[in-house]
Amino acid sequence: MPALNPSATWSMSDPRPVPLSPTLAVNEALVRKRREGMRVLPLGFGEAGIPIHPALTSELAAAAGRGGYGPVAGSGELREAAAGYWCRRGLPTDPDFLVAGPGSKPLLYALLMAVGGDVAVASPSWVSYAAQASLVGVEPIRIPTVPGEGGVPDPELLAEAATAAKAAGRAIRTVIVTLPDNPTGTLASEDTVRRLCTVAKEHDLLIISDEIYRDLVHDPSRPVPSPARWAPERTVVTTALSKHLAAGGWRIGVARLPDGPCGSALLSSVRGIASEIWSSPPAPMQHAAAFAFGEPPELLERVDASRALHATIVNAVADRFEAAGARVVRPEAGFYTYPDFEPMRENLRAAHGIETGAELTGMLLERHGLGVLPASAFGEPDEALRMRVAPSLMYGENDTQRLAALGADDPTELPWIADSLDRLSEILDDVLVPVCEPVPARAVA
Repeated sequence: MPALNPSATWSMSDPRPVPLSPTLAVNEALVRKRREGMRVLPLGFGEAGIPIHPALTSELAAAAGRGGYGPVAGSGELREAAAGYWCRRGLPTDPDFLVAGPGSKPLLYALLMAVGGDVAVASPSWVSYAAQASLVGVEPIRIPTVPGEGGVPDPELLAEAATAAKAAGRAIRTVIVTLPDNPTGTLASEDTVRRLCTVAKEHDLLIISDEIYRDLVHDPSRPVPSPARWAPERTVVTTALSKHLAAGGWRIGVARLPDGPCGSALLSSVRGIASEIWSSPPAPMQHAAAFAFGEPPELLERVDASRALHATIVNAVADRFEAAGARVVRPEAGFYTYPDFEPMRENLRAAHGIETGAELTGMLLERHGLGVLPASAFGEPDEALRMRVAPSLMYGENDTQRLAALGADDPTELPWIADSLDRLSEILDDVLVPVCEPVPARAVA
């Protein structure tokens, strides 16, 4: 999206075109379908789908009377707690180099605005990375990932892109990684992250590592290879409460900036931007977030239960797509899977005239009420037949059902979840007709 030309003719009827985020757009489309009386299957919106723990809501209620502004970077209570959270994950952290904000999205926007220059993002990658780069007036450079390792641009291709940008008189200054990944649900290897850190040092790139899903790796013994381990002087790490504790609507996040000269300059700039945009994070939310980052036992138990639930359901959904003929890389974290319908391309063309991913997901929505997002929403080519599937809203329509899902030995056997899984299979069976092998002609005697 190009920046506005201040000298161009403008009228009140001609504002800057900014499309709605695809993840929010599909959610609104499903609401409309439901109002029209269609049975819907909402697998497009990346919401954790579990109730907020009552201990968290109690802390929020206790702080509801805190109506005053606070420090721009966040309260000392919150920053101390978040520093402890990262220290327990092997990333020693100085609270003075943390900035809190109303969600990790505004923090990302402030970081991109502070750094300037073009931004390298993985292809595919979360929809807001490239969109925010465009909004701040820089170029998002999409770089494919290593096969099977979402979230991290291929280091060799990143080096080539940085060299090409320099030769063209431009500069890639930032690379964004997601560990684990949205949309693929995979986790890049330590080797890939190490090589990316080497490239970042050679080309003087800031790394922004979005680790909002790090506590939802399905195998909790598997470490998350944060680039802050190998390039601490140039890595920003972001997180929030929206995924592992399902508090997306609370809008509270924290960024861990590198210490040293780079971090000091970046901290000053981000604080300045924050002061002009959000002034300070909401005080009641900060208090509840400080409690959350302190990780009391009851919240750790909730995270463990949600991790197991996500792993069970997303793999059950992946099974249904695989059975229908799609290629599926097994999800390793969070609540996303990213099936590929390339093996069904000829059938989809012949039966439905489908050529692009958006045509496929559009048909699934219009004919069957199935909400998923095409790969093109995540920066892949229009013709890619991959899609992001987020089954976390299958856990239940109310908190009673969601809590039952959290506590079930096998949540796939709960009637409402089993019904959704079977409905998914019905839709896929109807749309994705299996490829039929031609019958060989009989030999003439």
